[in-house]
Amino acid sequence: MMNGIRVVEVAAWTYVPVAGALMTEWGADVLKIEHPEVGDPQRGLVTSGLVPAGGVSHMFELPNRGKRSVALDLKTEEGHELLMKLVATADVFLTNFRPSGRKKLRIDVDDVRAVNPNIIYARGSAAGQQGPEAERGGYDLTSFWARTGIASNVSPDSLGFPVTMPGPAFGDVLGGLALAGAVSTALFHRERTGEAIEVDGSLLATGAWAMGGTIAGAHAFNQKVYPKHTPDRAPNPLVNSYRTADDRYVTLVMLESDRFWPELTTALGVPELITDERFDTHAKRGKNHVEAIAELSAAFGRKTYAEWEPILEKLNGAWAKVQHPIEVVEDPQIVANGYIADLEDYNGTPFKLVSSPVQFDNAPGETRRSPEHGEHTDEVLGEIGLSMEEIIEMKVSGAIL
Repeated sequence: MMNGIRVVEVAAWTYVPVAGALMTEWGADVLKIEHPEVGDPQRGLVTSGLVPAGGVSHMFELPNRGKRSVALDLKTEEGHELLMKLVATADVFLTNFRPSGRKKLRIDVDDVRAVNPNIIYARGSAAGQQGPEAERGGYDLTSFWARTGIASNVSPDSLGFPVTMPGPAFGDVLGGLALAGAVSTALFHRERTGEAIEVDGSLLATGAWAMGGTIAGAHAFNQKVYPKHTPDRAPNPLVNSYRTADDRYVTLVMLESDRFWPELTTALGVPELITDERFDTHAKRGKNHVEAIAELSAAFGRKTYAEWEPILEKLNGAWAKVQHPIEVVEDPQIVANGYIADLEDYNGTPFKLVSSPVQFDNAPGETRRSPEHGEHTDEVLGEIGLSMEEIIEMKVSGAIL
C-alpha cells in the first residue's frame, strides 16, 4: 500500500482533496496545507446550511479524513520556505490551484521540482491544463454534471429543466478516486524507472469518461437527442424498475432475457406468461414491451417489498431494492464488508463516513477523522527540525498558525 509515502496537498474544496483523503486510507501521510486565517473554505459551509451548526461537518470530513493540517501563509517568505522544506521530504505534490495561482504562490511544477526533482506533481482542475479554459475554475455540478451530457440524459423531457446531481460532491468523489489512482500509477512508474512524472485530471474528463459509452454511441449514430424511456416503456421489460404494493421499487437487470424470463415470471406468480405468444421470445418481448411491462407491473403490485424479498432472493438474475441513503447505513452487505466507518470528530461527536471503495487483503483501510485547522502545525514543523522557539516566533509574525 502507501505506507511511507508523504503527500503535500495545497488544495481546497472537494475534488482534489478527495484524492488525498483516499491516499490516507491507503496508508499515506497527507499534509493538508491551509492558510493560517481562513483555512479551507469548505470548513465554513455551515453558513450555507449544508451542515448543522455545532454539529459534525460531514462535507469537510468526507475529503479531509486522516490528514494532518499544517497552517502556512504561502504569501510570506517564511511560509513559502517552510512549504518547500516539506516538499523536500515528500513523494507527491497535490494541488487544484489554477495556473495563475500556482505562479503567484511559486508552487508550479518547476518551483516544486527545483526543490525535489523526484516528486510526483499532480494537478486537478475543472477543464484540463490545455485549451482556452485552462484558467477557468469550476465545480462538479458545472464541469462534471452539466457540461458532459449527464444532466441532459437523466432529465425527463416532461420535467422542463435539467435534474441536479443526486447529492453533494457526486462528481468530486469520482474525480478524486481517478486522480488517486493516477498518482498511485505515477508512484509505481517512479519505482520501476526512477522517473518522476506529472499527473493531470479534471472534472470535465471524469464526466466525459463516465458518459463514455453514451458519447461514443451519440457520435456513431449521430444522435442529436438521446432516447429516453419512462418505466412503462423500457425497451427490455427485464431491465426496468417496478413498484411494489407498499410503494417501494425493485430494479431488475436481467440482460439475458430468454434465460431469465421463465424463472422471473414463475417467481412473480404468472407462469402463464412463459408461453404467452406475445412474450415467448426476446424479440416478441421487445416488440410488445409495453404489454409485458404492464403484466410485470401488475404482478409486482400484488405484494409488499417485504413479501417479495425472500422470493426474489432465489432468482439467478440481478435485482436490487431501490434504497434511500439512510437505509444504506444499515444495509447488511454494507455492514458485513466494512464499507462505512464509525468515527468521532475532534470534540468526540460520533458520526459515520463511507470508507474507500477498494480494500486490500480483505480488510478496509483505516478511516480517521479530519484535522482541526492547523492542528498539526507544531508537530509537522518539529519533524523537519524547527525548535519551539522558532515556531512561536513564526506564529507571532503570522506566517503560521
